[in-house]
Amino acid sequence: MKEFATKPGTKIAVWIVSALLAAFFVFVGGSKALMAWEVLEAASMGIPVILLKTAGFAELFGAAGLILPALTRIAPVLTPIAAAGLVLTMIGATGVEIALGHPVTAVQAGVAGLLSAFVAVVRFAGLRATTPRRVRTIGTRTGVSAGAA
Repeated sequence: MKEFATKPGTKIAVWIVSALLAAFFVFVGGSKALMAWEVLEAASMGIPVILLKTAGFAELFGAAGLILPALTRIAPVLTPIAAAGLVLTMIGATGVEIALGHPVTAVQAGVAGLLSAFVAVVRFAGLRATTPRRVRTIGTRTGVSAGAA
């Protein structure tokens, strides 16, 4: 899996999928998070509005987590963690949509969950493949260990 995660084609694919997922989650999560409470309650079909608002903000933060840590290379481990969190969110969304009798949106949530799982797996594998182990040294000379100084 490490070799697969470091191939140039895989890197391009994971960036494309991440960007599409981020756009999807900004749209879906933003609509839930920013919609007026009364409007969301009318469309919620019995689902508590606070749950929808929480899911909306989780999707917005997940969208940011898919792109920003990997793009800035500041704490890139957050990207696969965000993707894994979105997988869990989409598992819940798929179950709710099936329970409500909405097969089209259940498939949509399921596909978003599978794509998020792809991003999580490739990003986790890429971290393990590219993160070198550091040997801590003490002293002023490079490569001198504590016992040799």
